[in-house]
Amino acid sequence: MMLLSSRLKAAYVGVAALDTVLSASPRPAAHKARMLTKPFLMPLLSASLVSAPGSSSARGPVLAAQAGGWVGDVMLMSEEKKPFVVGTTAFGIGHLAYLAAFVPRRRREPRLVDDPRSRALATVWTLSSPVMAWNARRSGVGGVIATYSAVLTSMAIAATRLDRSQDPAARRFIAAGALVFLASDATLGLRKFVLDDPSPRVEGAVMATYTAAQFLLSEGASRL
Repeated sequence: MMLLSSRLKAAYVGVAALDTVLSASPRPAAHKARMLTKPFLMPLLSASLVSAPGSSSARGPVLAAQAGGWVGDVMLMSEEKKPFVVGTTAFGIGHLAYLAAFVPRRRREPRLVDDPRSRALATVWTLSSPVMAWNARRSGVGGVIATYSAVLTSMAIAATRLDRSQDPAARRFIAAGALVFLASDATLGLRKFVLDDPSPRVEGAVMATYTAAQFLLSEGASRL
């Protein structure tokens, strides 16, 4: 099972690298080719998690989060409003699933309001979310963006507050994955709502960080 999981992880990394290259290309044919790469990302990652040794209760919620990610991946291949709303909602539900995996394993001290990392993340959200939502209102999705960013930030805070009784490698993977997810979605928001004529390389940066984030979160979950 470990060998199978490792092969599936390698396949995920390969497909993620290919999809990232395609997403950064200015050629329309490259973006059409993503119909054959992007939808395979989450199924490969989920299969690697299912086949990994061990049996953590966190795997169920994380697999649900990856299912939400798959819906989001497919929907966000379109730039239209309705698929964007559906895809963003699916990702939001996925982050709620991550919360279900992380919150029961949170540490009690320091308190949330006294945790400098939590306060820093909350401050970044407070300063950036209104700006992004204000720009997104022109596309009619300001409320969706504000709600999604709050859920994403909550997931990141929970991911950085895992109890020290949890496996140290798992804590590092999960915290890193959540923070990289924040960076990926911030880049996506800039590309879609702020930049007037973004380079295709920006989308490449979005996919590179997104696929890395999902991989790190999955790796961490396999160790809980």
